[in-house]
Parts: sequence; C-alpha cells; structure tokens
Amino acid sequence: MDIQQIEGVNRQWDAFVDSQPEGKIYHQSVFQKIISDTFGHEPVFLQASEHGELLGVLPLIHMRSKIFGNFLVSIPFFNYGGVCAVSEQARKKLLDTAVNLARKRKARHLELRHVRPLFAHLPHKAHKVCMILDLPDSPEALWSQFKSKLRSQIRRPEKDGIYVKAGKAELLDDFYDVFSVNMRDLGTPVYPRKLFANVMNAFPQSSWILVAYKDTQPLAAGFVLGYKETLEIPWASSLRKYNRTSANMLMYWHALKLAIEQGYRKFDFGRSSPDSGTYKFKAQWGAKPVPLHWEYWLANGVPLPDMSPQNGKFQVAIRIWQRLPLPLTRLLGPAIVKNIP
Repeated sequence: MDIQQIEGVNRQWDAFVDSQPEGKIYHQSVFQKIISDTFGHEPVFLQASEHGELLGVLPLIHMRSKIFGNFLVSIPFFNYGGVCAVSEQARKKLLDTAVNLARKRKARHLELRHVRPLFAHLPHKAHKVCMILDLPDSPEALWSQFKSKLRSQIRRPEKDGIYVKAGKAELLDDFYDVFSVNMRDLGTPVYPRKLFANVMNAFPQSSWILVAYKDTQPLAAGFVLGYKETLEIPWASSLRKYNRTSANMLMYWHALKLAIEQGYRKFDFGRSSPDSGTYKFKAQWGAKPVPLHWEYWLANGVPLPDMSPQNGKFQVAIRIWQRLPLPLTRLLGPAIVKNIP
C-alpha cells in the first residue's frame, strides 16, 4: 500500500470522501487552500492507495503555534476530520505515516477529530458532543414537534417586527458585524472575515448566511454549510444587548426551515459540552447528542493538550479581551486565533 501527499483540489480524493459514510466536508481537498490561505498553516494531505485505487485519506494541518507549540491536527478550527478509510489496514498505514511525520517535524502531539474511536491504543478525549436533529419532511411537521414554550419564543420576535434574511455573500458584512461583537463579548479572538468568504467561495451552492434584523440593525446571524444529508451551523452569534428580543430563536427557526426546504435530513447544531448552556439551548429544539472522539499521539512525556477556554491560564486573558474596543479586537483577533485550533 502506497502513501502519497496530494496538493491542490483533487477530484479522486473528493469522490472518495463523498463515497464514504464517515467522510465529512472538512475532509475535502479544498480545505488545504481554505486553511493555508486564511491562516497561513501548512497542509499535509495524505492518501493511501493500492494499484491505483484510493483506500483512505487523512487531511493534516501542521501548526506552529506561538501559544501551544508545534503539532499536527486533522483538522483545526472545525469539529470533524481525522482518518477516513475503507479498511483497518489503510487506517493503520495512514496513522503510522502521520506519527512518523510528527516525529520528523518534532511535533508535541497529533490530534485526530473522529466521530468514533478508531485506534484503541491511542489516548483520547470524549468531552464534547455534537447536537444532531433529525428533520421531518416539512417545516410544518417540525413545528408540530416543538413545545409551546419554544413556539412562543420563535413567534415573539416576529410580533416585534424582527425578520430574517437568508442569502449568500451579500450578507457577509452583517454576519461578521454580529459575529465579531459576540466574540469580543465572550472574550474570544475573532476569526478573520476572510475565513467565511473562503468557505463560501469554495461551496457556493451549499452555504448560506442568515441574519435577523430589526429595521436595518442586524441582531443575530448564522453561517450554515451543507454536505450529504446534513446542514450544519458551525458559526452563530447574537448581540447580547438584544437578547431579550429572542432574535436568535427566529434565526435558528429559519435555518431549520432552510435545511428542510433544501432537502437535508439532519441539522447539526455544532459542538457543546454536555449539560452546558449551549447544550441545553440545542436540546430544546429536539437535537440529540452524538459523542465526539478526539484521538492523540503524544511525544514522550507530553500530556494531553488542553486548549479550551476553561483552562485556567486563559481566564485573565478572556477578561482583558472583553474590555477591548471592538476595532482593536478585529485587528488583533485573527493573528491570535490562528494559533488556537
């Protein structure tokens, strides 16, 4: 079995990912360009083949982080990645190659973001879940599944004159205005606007932006991305000072309607810690938890990495960030967040 590194968009690679049940959109070869162009990191996309037949892929990103050091991850900034292969032999060959690469590059660790455990001998974390909602055939059928409290929370902003637009790049500025303010308020460095533009450019037919407005003021916004039978909302934000309007509830309802109208069968609300506030928010829509299994190879003596905001050493930085002027966070945020996978 041969292992090769690919560069650029590769149709054979993408067709293989499309054919595999565990293939995610983030396995697609275009993410080499999206991540390198947005953040400057080096992609190392490995494929296993035999007699010209593709048997497995592993999209890796080499990060040399000023905060967390030198490591490889599949893939950063998103919930999914890791090894996607048809056989145990192909999985093992890809893992062995990745580990050798990590050793050669003196990486502290290798992180693989799987939806199920693939390598029993590797240390792993299962501290996060993705919240998945099975969608019925029509928005009316979904509405009938909601509890009365949830329906009233969706109706209330409409009574106050709040409305939602769904569109493409024409809504990117309004989305980013809401997103950047919300990230500052959370104490989190903001992604560059370029990330969202790059994802939308790569998937023009299966990505949308939804924005909830009062008059011309954007109050809540989300970015949705579809692949196979699932529409995912990897990024969603609302302005804290307008929380009482429940604009985000109306935005999510329109995202769910869009998913059904576009023929998707599942809606992925994204990653949460079990029993957290975001977990409970997503559960109220009927979403069910699907455990994530992040598996690691660690260099000798290196502990499992802890890059979560709950890490105590970040708490002071978070409080400082929340007090910074918004223009400064937009200027400094992308240079910081590129180091946080």
